Amino acid sequence: MFFSLSQKLMFQLDPERAHEMAISFMKNSANTPLACTYSQKLVDKPVNVMGIDFKNPVGLAAGLDKNGECVDAFDAMGFGFVEVGTVTPRPQDGNEKPRIFRLKEQQAIINRMGFNNKGVDYLVDQVSRRQSKGTLGINIGKNFDTPVEQGKDDYLLCMDKVYQHASYITVNISSPNTPGLRSLQYGEALDDLLASLKERQAQLAIKHNKTLPLLLKIAPDLSHEEVVQISDSLIRHKVDGVIATNTTLSREGVENSTYGTQAGGLSGRPVALKSTQIVDILGQELKGQCPIIGVGGIDSASAARDKFDAGASLIQVYTGFIYKGPALVKEIVNSL
Repeated sequence: MFFSLSQKLMFQLDPERAHEMAISFMKNSANTPLACTYSQKLVDKPVNVMGIDFKNPVGLAAGLDKNGECVDAFDAMGFGFVEVGTVTPRPQDGNEKPRIFRLKEQQAIINRMGFNNKGVDYLVDQVSRRQSKGTLGINIGKNFDTPVEQGKDDYLLCMDKVYQHASYITVNISSPNTPGLRSLQYGEALDDLLASLKERQAQLAIKHNKTLPLLLKIAPDLSHEEVVQISDSLIRHKVDGVIATNTTLSREGVENSTYGTQAGGLSGRPVALKSTQIVDILGQELKGQCPIIGVGGIDSASAARDKFDAGASLIQVYTGFIYKGPALVKEIVNSL
């Protein structure tokens, strides 16, 4: 009831303003009596993936809590894990506003945020204050003004700073809103990046006396051959997991929407099939050697099942959560 009423009010506002208000409320209400407005008890459906015990396989995707300010609130909603970020070494404002557009009829969102965040030091401060002990992923990226050929330096810097505060680290090379970023998904650039990250992972494991899984997040706008090549790189470099997928540049299914021609990444129901196809190809190529987290268009228990059937060991929600709220988490977990 509370979510339904608050959503009606929020949907009257500019999407980014509504997002800021929601983050502020969750940040300030977590671990207080006001948390009753969104907290819920779920039956545990434990799974072990990448050596991590998850209380259930339904996670929150990166992008909603960019600065790690609301981990306790999302944990109270019953998520099996929460991924924060994408965070960059230095704070950055992101792209010009407006940069978020709701496509309500299609249950979708287009965004061109551009990794707006308060920087890795702020995020580390926030997550170090959390009270929840749930599984926490931290998603890292490069600053927009860092040349692509020097991008790995940004990823390595972020790895160093977040390592002791995370359960796993995700390397985001698939956002469509940072110029040139997606070029890191291919060939020698990908191999060079993965080799450097895995070397640093080994060094940090010795320093902190624990090995943290390292994941790669890829785009849905890849050909079958490109996914096969990425799969080969994941196996050769012994990457611990892959997240499929980020938002799409395709406008299939939203051609007639008021905001369908806006630039940015499309998420939500229209990307469901495309992302599931990527998960399926990964599943065939990886053959269990690298676990898959499926994300994209999951807004029901049925949509979640499609990702699991395609080969995902875990799933994440974002846009479906915006439209359906915490009830979506409960619906999926109860269906498992």
